Amino acid sequence: MKTVQKILFFFELRSFGVSQWLANIFSIRAERVRLFFIYASFVALGSPLIIYFVLAFLLEHQHLLKFQKRKKSIWEL
Repeated sequence: MKTVQKILFFFELRSFGVSQWLANIFSIRAERVRLFFIYASFVALGSPLIIYFVLAFLLEHQHLLKFQKRKKSIWEL
């Protein structure tokens, strides 16, 4: 039983949070999103994994991709 817990802990630490992020956007449970990726991977022969990894990359580097809001100066009020 401890081995299974160690494996789960390993994957929880290194997960990207893509499922939870998408679940928050669509207001659904994260388990549904995970099941969608699992079933879609079997049906589409793994191509949804490419989408998952692209989303993981974007989520991991979102601080580099966001446009920073420019502060208004006193003259623009």
